[in-house]
Amino acid sequence: MAARKHSGRKIRLLKKQRQTSPVPAWIILKTKRAVRTNPKRRAWRQTDVEVG
Repeated sequence: MAARKHSGRKIRLLKKQRQTSPVPAWIILKTKRAVRTNPKRRAWRQTDVEVG
């Protein structure tokens, strides 16, 4: 992807990058391992982001 992106696209890409993060360790401890994985986790090679 080109280095020159318009700011709207960059913001949307950053949001997608934050959404695909794993569950924090403190949440796993707080829920007594009931919540271990992020169901909305996205593999960057397999799925397209479609941010425009």
